[in-house]
Amino acid sequence: MQPFAKITSRVTVLPVNDIDTDQIIPARYLKTIDKSGLAANLFADWRYLPDGSPRPDFVLNRPEGQGAQVLLAGNNFGCGSSREHAPWALTGFGFRAVISTSIADIFNNNALKNGLLPIVVDRTAYQQMVAYFTANPDAELTIDLSEQIITLPDGQKVGFPIDDFAKTCLLKGVDELGYLLSLENKIAAYEATS
Repeated sequence: MQPFAKITSRVTVLPVNDIDTDQIIPARYLKTIDKSGLAANLFADWRYLPDGSPRPDFVLNRPEGQGAQVLLAGNNFGCGSSREHAPWALTGFGFRAVISTSIADIFNNNALKNGLLPIVVDRTAYQQMVAYFTANPDAELTIDLSEQIITLPDGQKVGFPIDDFAKTCLLKGVDELGYLLSLENKIAAYEATS
């Protein structure tokens, strides 16, 4: 995983509530345990017409949806089944963070373990962000994980909570196993004294 410290990015606005993991990556694309290629099927049922061509009005197919590392999604993002493929598809597409007013617990845990920062903000901050970034698609925000702060284009700062261990893993760019392996020398030294 790539370490996550601070990013500055444009924002893809998708203010749809209750986006479940089957909408993020439909079940028919879950025949793999490999992360590669999943980005092509991110939001596939919304992104493509029945003939497979891109739906021109869907945000990821428009210029403002290209290259953004932050997804601003509706309430209860990532609900539904517990598939790791959902954060894999999002990170494969280039997203590093998802901001919402509520993120489903299982998705939240899967995201953290796969290098995707799930951020929960209050409704007022969320509504301000949706309005601003919809009207200003080229504007950027900055997410500073170490400080747990989002800085908006007008300088306003919005704090967000995150579990300390998950934060440490994201900052180091490791999952739980990688974190344990980084302590291998200390573990061996402890075992040698026992």
